Amino acid sequence: MIALPASARAFRVFQAMWVIGFLVGTTTHTADLIIGGVNAYSGFPLGVRLFWVALTILDPATAVLIICRRRSGVVLGSAVIIADIAVNWTVFAVVGGLSYFGVISQSLFALLIVVTARTLWKWFGQSSSRRGADMNKVA
Repeated sequence: MIALPASARAFRVFQAMWVIGFLVGTTTHTADLIIGGVNAYSGFPLGVRLFWVALTILDPATAVLIICRRRSGVVLGSAVIIADIAVNWTVFAVVGGLSYFGVISQSLFALLIVVTARTLWKWFGQSSSRRGADMNKVA
């Protein structure tokens, strides 16, 4: 097995952390819907319920894009987590019903996203240009 340079290992760790985080979100919202059905979020406003249901699609879509090293995954993931913490902190403060642990851990994940987004953006861009260069060599 070939050893990766430290920077490549760091990129892969960031990538893995993004994927794991968004798959945790996927699992959480999917479990809520399996257990609670259409009434899973019935104690919350309609817009919040629709947003949380939409995360069952947006979270895994982000994970797949990040696995495939697509810059669109960085954009989608950043938008999703920022919207999600805004919604969840608002619900936590105004409506209640969310755990302090949940909003804090999610906020820490958002911090990770914000801190590593630029790094992944650059790395994913390098991989695209390399793929294009490799394709030109083949042609």
